[in-house]
Amino acid sequence: MNVTIRQLRVFDAVVRHLSYTRAAQELHLSQPAVSMQIKQLEENVGMPLFEQMGKKIYLTEAGIEFYTYSHNIALQLDEAAAVMEDMKGIHRGKLAVSVASTANYFATRLLANFAKQHEGITISLDVTNRKSLLNQLDQNETDLVIMGRPPLEMDLVTEAFMDNPLVIIAPPDHPLASEKEIPFKRIQQETFVVREQGSGTRIAMERFFAEKGAHLTTGMEMTSNEAIKQAVEAGLGLGIVSIHTLELELETNRLKVLDVELFPIMRHWYIVFRKGKRLSPVAQAFRRFVLEEGANSRVAGK
Repeated sequence: MNVTIRQLRVFDAVVRHLSYTRAAQELHLSQPAVSMQIKQLEENVGMPLFEQMGKKIYLTEAGIEFYTYSHNIALQLDEAAAVMEDMKGIHRGKLAVSVASTANYFATRLLANFAKQHEGITISLDVTNRKSLLNQLDQNETDLVIMGRPPLEMDLVTEAFMDNPLVIIAPPDHPLASEKEIPFKRIQQETFVVREQGSGTRIAMERFFAEKGAHLTTGMEMTSNEAIKQAVEAGLGLGIVSIHTLELELETNRLKVLDVELFPIMRHWYIVFRKGKRLSPVAQAFRRFVLEEGANSRVAGK
Protein backbone atom coordinates (compact mmCIF):
# COMPACT_ATOMS: atom_id res chain seq x y z
CA MET A 1 0.00 0.00 0.00
CA ASN A 2 1.72 3.16 -1.25
CA VAL A 3 0.22 5.80 1.04
CA THR A 4 1.80 9.24 1.51
CA ILE A 5 1.95 11.33 4.68
CA ARG A 6 0.14 14.11 2.83
CA GLN A 7 -2.76 11.76 2.07
CA LEU A 8 -2.97 10.74 5.72
CA ARG A 9 -3.07 14.39 6.82
CA VAL A 10 -5.84 15.17 4.36
CA PHE A 11 -7.76 12.03 5.36
CA ASP A 12 -7.50 12.97 9.05
CA ALA A 13 -8.87 16.47 8.38
CA VAL A 14 -11.79 15.16 6.29
CA VAL A 15 -12.68 12.62 8.98
CA ARG A 16 -12.70 15.27 11.71
CA HIS A 17 -14.85 17.68 9.72
CA LEU A 18 -16.77 15.18 7.55
CA SER A 19 -16.53 17.92 4.96
CA TYR A 20 -14.13 18.39 2.05
CA THR A 21 -14.73 22.15 2.18
CA ARG A 22 -13.89 22.60 5.86
CA ALA A 23 -10.91 20.24 5.57
CA ALA A 24 -9.63 22.31 2.63
CA GLN A 25 -9.98 25.49 4.70
CA GLU A 26 -8.04 24.00 7.60
CA LEU A 27 -5.25 22.73 5.33
CA HIS A 28 -5.19 25.87 3.15
CA LEU A 29 -5.88 23.79 0.06
CA SER A 30 -8.53 23.96 -2.64
CA GLN A 31 -11.47 21.58 -2.37
CA PRO A 32 -10.53 19.80 -5.63
CA ALA A 33 -7.03 19.21 -4.21
CA VAL A 34 -8.52 17.59 -1.11
CA SER A 35 -10.87 15.47 -3.20
CA MET A 36 -7.96 14.34 -5.40
CA GLN A 37 -5.88 13.31 -2.36
CA ILE A 38 -8.77 11.25 -0.98
CA LYS A 39 -9.39 9.66 -4.39
CA GLN A 40 -5.73 8.66 -4.70
CA LEU A 41 -5.74 7.33 -1.13
CA GLU A 42 -8.81 5.18 -1.86
CA GLU A 43 -7.13 3.86 -4.99
CA ASN A 44 -4.04 2.92 -2.96
CA VAL A 45 -6.14 1.27 -0.25
CA GLY A 46 -8.31 -0.46 -2.82
CA MET A 47 -11.62 0.35 -1.12
CA PRO A 48 -13.83 3.42 -0.69
CA LEU A 49 -13.23 5.18 2.62
CA PHE A 50 -16.15 7.61 2.39
CA GLU A 51 -19.67 7.41 1.08
CA GLN A 52 -21.95 10.31 0.23
CA MET A 53 -25.64 10.49 1.13
CA GLY A 54 -27.24 13.65 -0.11
CA LYS A 55 -24.94 16.51 0.76
CA LYS A 56 -23.27 14.71 3.68
CA ILE A 57 -20.34 12.29 3.68
CA TYR A 58 -19.80 9.39 6.06
CA LEU A 59 -16.99 6.95 6.78
CA THR A 60 -17.43 3.49 5.33
CA GLU A 61 -16.61 0.44 7.42
CA ALA A 62 -13.18 0.38 5.74
CA GLY A 63 -12.79 4.10 6.47
CA ILE A 64 -13.48 3.59 10.16
CA GLU A 65 -10.91 0.80 10.33
CA PHE A 66 -8.33 2.76 8.35
CA TYR A 67 -8.75 5.85 10.55
CA THR A 68 -7.63 3.89 13.62
CA TYR A 69 -4.27 3.26 11.97
CA SER A 70 -3.90 6.63 10.25
CA HIS A 71 -4.62 8.52 13.48
CA ASN A 72 -1.97 6.51 15.37
CA ILE A 73 0.53 7.16 12.57
CA ALA A 74 -0.22 10.90 12.74
CA LEU A 75 0.37 10.92 16.51
CA GLN A 76 3.68 9.09 16.09
CA LEU A 77 4.78 11.56 13.42
CA ASP A 78 3.91 14.47 15.69
CA GLU A 79 5.89 12.87 18.49
CA ALA A 80 8.86 12.35 16.19
CA ALA A 81 8.66 16.00 15.14
CA ALA A 82 8.57 17.03 18.80
CA VAL A 83 11.71 15.02 19.55
CA MET A 84 13.50 16.67 16.64
CA GLU A 85 12.41 20.11 17.82
CA ASP A 86 13.63 19.22 21.30
CA MET A 87 17.08 18.64 19.85
CA LYS A 88 16.99 22.04 18.13
CA GLY A 89 15.67 24.11 21.04
CA ILE A 90 12.57 26.31 21.22
CA HIS A 91 13.11 28.44 18.14
CA ARG A 92 10.15 27.22 16.16
CA GLY A 93 7.31 24.76 16.40
CA LYS A 94 3.54 24.61 16.90
CA LEU A 95 1.47 24.94 20.04
CA ALA A 96 -2.21 23.94 20.22
CA VAL A 97 -4.02 25.30 23.26
CA SER A 98 -7.71 24.96 24.08
CA VAL A 99 -9.28 27.09 26.81
CA ALA A 100 -12.63 27.32 28.55
CA SER A 101 -14.63 30.30 27.32
CA THR A 102 -14.39 31.94 30.76
CA ALA A 103 -10.60 31.61 30.73
CA ASN A 104 -10.30 33.39 27.39
CA TYR A 105 -10.34 36.74 29.21
CA PHE A 106 -6.80 36.16 30.50
CA ALA A 107 -5.57 33.23 28.37
CA THR A 108 -5.16 35.42 25.28
CA ARG A 109 -2.86 37.73 27.25
CA LEU A 110 -0.84 34.74 28.48
CA LEU A 111 -0.43 33.48 24.92
CA ALA A 112 0.48 36.93 23.61
CA ASN A 113 3.20 37.38 26.24
CA PHE A 114 4.52 33.88 25.59
CA ALA A 115 4.58 34.47 21.84
CA LYS A 116 6.69 37.61 22.33
CA GLN A 117 9.34 35.47 24.02
CA HIS A 118 9.21 32.80 21.27
CA GLU A 119 8.63 34.65 18.03
CA GLY A 120 9.26 31.65 15.76
CA ILE A 121 6.40 29.50 17.03
CA THR A 122 2.88 29.11 15.63
CA ILE A 123 -0.02 29.09 18.11
CA SER A 124 -3.47 27.60 17.58
CA LEU A 125 -6.09 28.71 20.13
CA ASP A 126 -9.53 27.13 20.50
CA VAL A 127 -11.99 28.80 22.87
CA THR A 128 -14.83 26.41 23.65
CA ASN A 129 -17.11 24.95 26.31
CA ARG A 130 -16.28 22.33 28.92
CA LYS A 131 -17.86 19.43 27.02
CA SER A 132 -15.71 20.14 23.96
CA LEU A 133 -12.56 20.51 26.08
CA LEU A 134 -13.10 17.11 27.65
CA ASN A 135 -13.68 15.56 24.24
CA GLN A 136 -10.44 17.10 22.93
CA LEU A 137 -8.53 15.70 25.89
CA ASP A 138 -10.12 12.29 25.40
CA GLN A 139 -9.21 12.26 21.70
CA ASN A 140 -5.72 13.75 22.31
CA GLU A 141 -6.52 16.57 19.88
CA THR A 142 -4.74 19.42 21.69
CA ASP A 143 -1.45 19.97 23.50
CA LEU A 144 -2.70 21.75 26.60
CA VAL A 145 -6.03 22.81 28.05
CA ILE A 146 -6.77 25.68 30.44
CA MET A 147 -9.98 25.03 32.35
CA GLY A 148 -11.71 25.03 35.71
CA ARG A 149 -11.99 21.96 37.91
CA PRO A 150 -10.90 18.93 35.81
CA PRO A 151 -12.88 15.68 36.02
CA LEU A 152 -11.49 13.09 38.41
CA GLU A 153 -12.53 10.16 36.23
CA MET A 154 -10.18 11.03 33.33
CA ASP A 155 -6.50 10.07 33.30
CA LEU A 156 -5.06 13.59 33.28
CA VAL A 157 -2.15 15.63 34.58
CA THR A 158 -3.67 18.70 36.26
CA GLU A 159 -1.86 21.66 37.84
CA ALA A 160 -3.61 24.58 39.51
CA PHE A 161 -1.93 27.88 38.65
CA MET A 162 -4.33 30.70 39.59
CA ASP A 163 -7.33 31.43 41.79
CA ASN A 164 -10.72 31.70 40.08
CA PRO A 165 -13.20 33.42 42.43
CA LEU A 166 -16.86 33.16 41.42
CA VAL A 167 -18.83 36.23 42.46
CA ILE A 168 -22.47 37.32 42.41
CA ILE A 169 -23.21 40.20 40.05
CA ALA A 170 -26.14 42.59 39.81
CA PRO A 171 -27.02 45.75 37.88
CA PRO A 172 -25.95 49.00 39.64
CA ASP A 173 -29.59 49.93 40.43
CA HIS A 174 -30.43 46.62 42.13
CA PRO A 175 -31.66 47.03 45.76
CA LEU A 176 -28.76 44.90 47.03
CA ALA A 177 -26.03 46.69 45.05
CA SER A 178 -25.13 49.13 47.84
CA GLU A 179 -25.62 46.76 50.79
CA LYS A 180 -22.76 45.26 52.82
CA GLU A 181 -22.47 41.75 54.27
CA ILE A 182 -25.66 40.52 52.64
CA PRO A 183 -26.89 37.35 54.42
CA PHE A 184 -26.70 34.22 52.32
CA LYS A 185 -30.38 33.51 53.09
CA ARG A 186 -31.35 36.81 51.46
CA ILE A 187 -29.72 35.75 48.18
CA GLN A 188 -31.89 32.63 48.05
CA GLN A 189 -34.88 34.90 47.44
CA GLU A 190 -33.40 36.05 44.13
CA THR A 191 -33.64 34.51 40.67
CA PHE A 192 -30.38 33.71 38.90
CA VAL A 193 -29.46 33.79 35.23
CA VAL A 194 -27.28 30.69 34.76
CA ARG A 195 -24.98 28.96 32.31
CA GLU A 196 -26.04 25.86 30.43
CA GLN A 197 -26.05 22.40 32.03
CA GLY A 198 -22.53 20.92 32.03
CA SER A 199 -20.62 24.21 32.17
CA GLY A 200 -17.95 24.48 34.86
CA THR A 201 -19.54 27.56 36.43
CA ARG A 202 -22.99 25.93 36.54
CA ILE A 203 -21.58 22.80 38.17
CA ALA A 204 -19.69 24.85 40.78
CA MET A 205 -22.64 27.03 41.77
CA GLU A 206 -25.09 24.12 42.00
CA ARG A 207 -22.61 22.12 44.09
CA PHE A 208 -22.06 25.12 46.38
CA PHE A 209 -25.77 25.71 47.00
CA ALA A 210 -26.38 21.98 47.52
CA GLU A 211 -23.56 21.74 50.08
CA LYS A 212 -25.13 24.63 52.02
CA GLY A 213 -28.55 22.98 51.86
CA ALA A 214 -29.77 26.08 50.04
CA HIS A 215 -32.30 26.57 47.27
CA LEU A 216 -31.14 28.07 43.96
CA THR A 217 -33.88 29.66 41.86
CA THR A 218 -32.88 29.70 38.21
CA GLY A 219 -34.51 31.69 35.45
CA MET A 220 -32.96 32.12 32.02
CA GLU A 221 -30.22 29.77 30.82
CA MET A 222 -27.35 31.17 28.72
CA THR A 223 -24.51 29.58 26.75
CA SER A 224 -21.84 32.23 27.35
CA ASN A 225 -20.55 34.56 30.06
CA GLU A 226 -21.19 37.56 27.82
CA ALA A 227 -24.86 36.60 27.59
CA ILE A 228 -25.03 36.17 31.37
CA LYS A 229 -23.59 39.66 31.94
CA GLN A 230 -25.91 41.28 29.42
CA ALA A 231 -28.94 39.56 30.94
CA VAL A 232 -27.98 40.69 34.45
CA GLU A 233 -27.34 44.22 33.19
CA ALA A 234 -30.84 44.19 31.66
CA GLY A 235 -32.34 43.29 35.04
CA LEU A 236 -33.33 39.70 34.24
CA GLY A 237 -31.78 38.31 37.43
CA LEU A 238 -28.54 37.97 39.36
CA GLY A 239 -25.59 36.05 37.96
CA ILE A 240 -22.58 34.10 39.19
CA VAL A 241 -19.45 34.49 37.07
CA SER A 242 -15.68 34.42 37.37
CA ILE A 243 -14.18 37.70 38.56
CA HIS A 244 -11.82 37.42 35.58
CA THR A 245 -14.69 38.12 33.18
CA LEU A 246 -15.69 41.46 34.72
CA GLU A 247 -12.81 43.86 34.17
CA LEU A 248 -14.57 46.12 31.65
CA GLU A 249 -18.02 46.01 33.30
CA LEU A 250 -16.64 46.99 36.71
CA GLU A 251 -14.54 49.81 35.25
CA THR A 252 -17.56 51.26 33.44
CA ASN A 253 -19.93 50.65 36.38
CA ARG A 254 -22.26 48.53 34.24
CA LEU A 255 -22.31 45.77 36.86
CA LYS A 256 -21.71 45.46 40.59
CA VAL A 257 -20.21 42.60 42.60
CA LEU A 258 -22.45 41.96 45.60
CA ASP A 259 -20.95 41.66 49.07
CA VAL A 260 -22.56 38.35 50.04
CA GLU A 261 -21.86 36.10 53.00
CA LEU A 262 -19.87 32.96 52.05
CA PHE A 263 -18.84 34.47 48.70
CA PRO A 264 -16.82 34.37 46.56
CA ILE A 265 -16.88 30.68 45.70
CA MET A 266 -13.17 29.99 45.47
CA ARG A 267 -12.14 27.80 42.55
CA HIS A 268 -8.89 27.50 40.58
CA TRP A 269 -7.69 27.54 37.01
CA TYR A 270 -5.79 24.46 35.88
CA ILE A 271 -3.45 23.66 33.04
CA VAL A 272 -4.26 20.13 31.90
CA PHE A 273 -3.01 17.45 29.50
CA ARG A 274 -3.38 13.74 28.96
CA LYS A 275 -1.31 11.58 31.30
CA GLY A 276 1.41 9.87 29.28
CA LYS A 277 1.33 12.51 26.55
CA ARG A 278 4.78 13.55 25.38
CA LEU A 279 4.69 17.34 25.35
CA SER A 280 6.65 19.12 22.65
CA PRO A 281 9.38 21.56 23.76
CA VAL A 282 7.04 24.45 22.95
CA ALA A 283 4.21 22.92 25.01
CA GLN A 284 6.60 22.24 27.91
CA ALA A 285 7.80 25.84 27.76
CA PHE A 286 4.24 27.20 27.75
CA ARG A 287 3.29 24.97 30.68
CA ARG A 288 6.23 26.34 32.69
CA PHE A 289 5.34 29.88 31.62
CA VAL A 290 1.73 29.52 32.79
CA LEU A 291 2.74 28.07 36.18
CA GLU A 292 5.29 30.86 36.70
CA GLU A 293 2.81 33.57 35.72
CA GLY A 294 0.25 32.10 38.10
CA ALA A 295 2.77 32.07 40.93
CA ASN A 296 3.72 35.70 40.20
CA SER A 297 0.06 36.71 40.26
CA ARG A 298 -0.39 35.16 43.71
CA VAL A 299 2.75 36.86 45.01
CA ALA A 300 1.59 40.22 43.63
CA GLY A 301 -1.86 39.69 45.11
CA LYS A 302 -3.59 40.04 41.76
